[in-house]
Amino acid sequence: MASAATDPLVLHVRVVTGAGGGPDKTILESPRFLAPAGFAALCVFLRHPRDPGFAEVERRAGERGAPLLAVDDRGALDLGVPRRLAAICDERRPAIWHGHDYKSNVLGLLLARRRPMRLVTTVHGWVRRTWKTPLYYALDRRALRRYEAVVCVSEDLERECLRLGVARERCRLVRNGVDTATFERREPREAVRRRLGVPPTRTVVGAAGRLSAEKGFDLLLDAVAGLIERGHDVEVRIAGDGDGLARLRERAARPPLAGRAAILGYRSDIIGFYHDLDVFVVSSLREGLPNALLEALALEVPAVATRVAGVPALVEDGVNGLLVEPGSAATLAAAIERLARDPALARRLGAAGRATVEASFGFDTRMASMISIYRRLLGRTREPG
Repeated sequence: MASAATDPLVLHVRVVTGAGGGPDKTILESPRFLAPAGFAALCVFLRHPRDPGFAEVERRAGERGAPLLAVDDRGALDLGVPRRLAAICDERRPAIWHGHDYKSNVLGLLLARRRPMRLVTTVHGWVRRTWKTPLYYALDRRALRRYEAVVCVSEDLERECLRLGVARERCRLVRNGVDTATFERREPREAVRRRLGVPPTRTVVGAAGRLSAEKGFDLLLDAVAGLIERGHDVEVRIAGDGDGLARLRERAARPPLAGRAAILGYRSDIIGFYHDLDVFVVSSLREGLPNALLEALALEVPAVATRVAGVPALVEDGVNGLLVEPGSAATLAAAIERLARDPALARRLGAAGRATVEASFGFDTRMASMISIYRRLLGRTREPG
């Protein structure tokens, strides 16, 4: 994946906590697609120096051969962050600054004042809400209008960026993608069940993502609890890390979920996790276009997903998955029960999900669009901010 010293450098910059999430997977996957196209890449992650989860980000970067540089970031009042990033820019001389969140977007604008970098950002979605969120998102939305290319991962984010004043010619829809060669089923589901000793009548339901309120995992637990109480042989497994880990584990330990629910924390073997499932569920209340859903579909796991944000652009109800309205444990339970009672439907939706990803959501397709954006920017004069 080596690139020539003269290749233009793309600097991917993002704040990361713990083992990261879907956007971080996308960033670390990008360098190996950029090198054959004549671009160098460096992934610069701002992380707290005492965050133990960053070791997993480093491990994933090593697996993918992605050049990674960690920058200490102790929070909003750490005034050394701009200085450290300026030193990186002066040493590496990037041609393109590619921000991935509000902080990297604001810092990119600041540093580009004295450096000939082209400004690109990806809008992954404004979904997580804390007391700081209104200020951070306000800063991000002001910054977006001054970026030369604003990449949106779903149609609803594209519409929102246009509403916020991003010029039409600077706004680009580039959906998330998954490497279908990596995320490919290599063991039939029936063989997995026998190997793991899963009872033949049991339905194994799974979900994955950041353990925070907007993912709606409480609703999924409520849905599975209701199915168990009605006599269904079902269990649920949730993979991911986040501030909701302890609370969800406490909930999963109470009847009727006790012994039928596992909050697994971060899983390094996410492909193995998907292989164990009969149904994958996205219970989100807010979302962009979730990488986890793409991964599950690529592995032919039939999916139930809430009708939010970019999800309906991927899942067509009854064709390659089942869509339900967000915020209801009852509708999640009904969709899960439907797949459990109709194995033929589950197999058909799983196969169609894989076909959808192969046709329209491959990572190579995504990167071809990104490379086109980079080349177009470098081939023209700088536009006013």
